[in-house]
Amino acid sequence: MKKNNKWTASLATLALLTLAKNTIAVEHTVHGLVDARVSYVDGITTHLDGGYGKFRFEPDSNVSLSHGALTYRLETDTPVSAHVVALSYVDGVQNELGISEAYLKYQGLVSQSGHRFSARAGFFYPRISLENNATAWTSPYTLTYSTLNSWIGEEVRNTGIEMSWDWLGKFRNSEHDFGLTASLYQNNDTIGTLLSWRGWTQSSRQNLYHERIKLPPTRARLGGWLSQQSEETDPFIELDNRIGYEVNGRWHWKQKLHLNFGYYDNNADTKVFKKGQYTWHTKFLHVGIKSRLSPSITLISQFIDGDTLMTSPTGMRVVVNDYRNGFVMLSKKVNQHRYSMRLEEFSVTDNDEMPDDDNDEYGKAATISYQYRFSKNWFIQAEGSIVKSERTSREYSADDTELTETLTQIAAKYYW
Repeated sequence: MKKNNKWTASLATLALLTLAKNTIAVEHTVHGLVDARVSYVDGITTHLDGGYGKFRFEPDSNVSLSHGALTYRLETDTPVSAHVVALSYVDGVQNELGISEAYLKYQGLVSQSGHRFSARAGFFYPRISLENNATAWTSPYTLTYSTLNSWIGEEVRNTGIEMSWDWLGKFRNSEHDFGLTASLYQNNDTIGTLLSWRGWTQSSRQNLYHERIKLPPTRARLGGWLSQQSEETDPFIELDNRIGYEVNGRWHWKQKLHLNFGYYDNNADTKVFKKGQYTWHTKFLHVGIKSRLSPSITLISQFIDGDTLMTSPTGMRVVVNDYRNGFVMLSKKVNQHRYSMRLEEFSVTDNDEMPDDDNDEYGKAATISYQYRFSKNWFIQAEGSIVKSERTSREYSADDTELTETLTQIAAKYYW
């Protein structure tokens, strides 16, 4: 789908100007990931096919290319570099190829007192996830992402400008590092749609820039008062020409403790309705902690608390939801072995009284994963996940409102 995006146009122009400078030396770096899986799902129709299933794969057995990832970095002898991440999926549900991130980065030099300024412009993830820090925003710990970061991978991407300041302790004889980041962005006016009309999911997919995502059935949309809503949501569309913002802070201590916290607000005008897409005003607070409890054990925990609002073009409050999500994960690495366990709790609270559109949801999830590293590049990983949830809207698709779903996976991964 072609998008009208001034940020992307500006990024492309700046990249061409950079490359046109034949006096600038350039260096190209390419890395990638191939992740092939065999999986078995005991559950209902996947959310990727317009169902309420919590996992990305259809019920029963599946063989898939879960990730084909390519990361490209162009570095120059200036502080400016270019970054592009491309992903492909062949999973029998939505086979896709496209861009998950594309941006220019400015990395300033560190001053004698430890100050460093940096900036990004383009299409990129905000600094929220403490879990997804491997190649192409994948997780080095588990095959599936937490439900919290699965949602970040689906609906939360910044198309705009980010500016960061860091104060590095080693330049001032301190064990503490501090950082602040502020972003201005567009193309995120429908964020909240998936949380409201489909709920939290546990996935390992990241929505690509061009993708449109199927919505599950609700009576209000199927011939009811929401019938003008498209059957698909476009996560990265611009509808109201307003600018959203995101700010976050960071504190590191001795590379043993990392605290991250921030606030996100897409600042949307909910009276705008275009191209079958409603505009949602969505905002949330987030906090996360990552700690090395020992040289071999890592603890990661994150929490999100937010709300979302969708109105009619006349301003009538149609969907009013609160949402929360939190997880804690322990990962232990012993030589070539890694053992990880994650526990989660999530909810959506429907605060409006509109008929035939019940968005209430509550659930818990648990994941256990084992990874073995054969060599520098080759890994094999086995994982089991269970998600127990209650969602009233599943009655619209004749599924049980209280449901326990399980996913078992074995993956072979090659990094290069």
